[in-house]
Amino acid sequence: MAETKTKPTKVSVKEFIAKVPNETRRKDAQTLLKLFEKVTGWKPRMWGPTIVGFGKYTYTYDSGHSGTSMRVGFSP
Repeated sequence: MAETKTKPTKVSVKEFIAKVPNETRRKDAQTLLKLFEKVTGWKPRMWGPTIVGFGKYTYTYDSGHSGTSMRVGFSP
């Protein structure tokens, strides 16, 4: 079975957002970052190369495949 690409990384969320080339998207991402932190109470973490995620949960399908994913997130 293929390995999932959407998993936690050690990339800095703030550095990722600072490098978003479109100014409007970068500012929106900074606003969302503050909002998600305040509402969830969780620290942000990069999930894959472009998703900022908060929290995590584990799932298992009827097929037996299981994994971990973020509870909420966004991508600029």
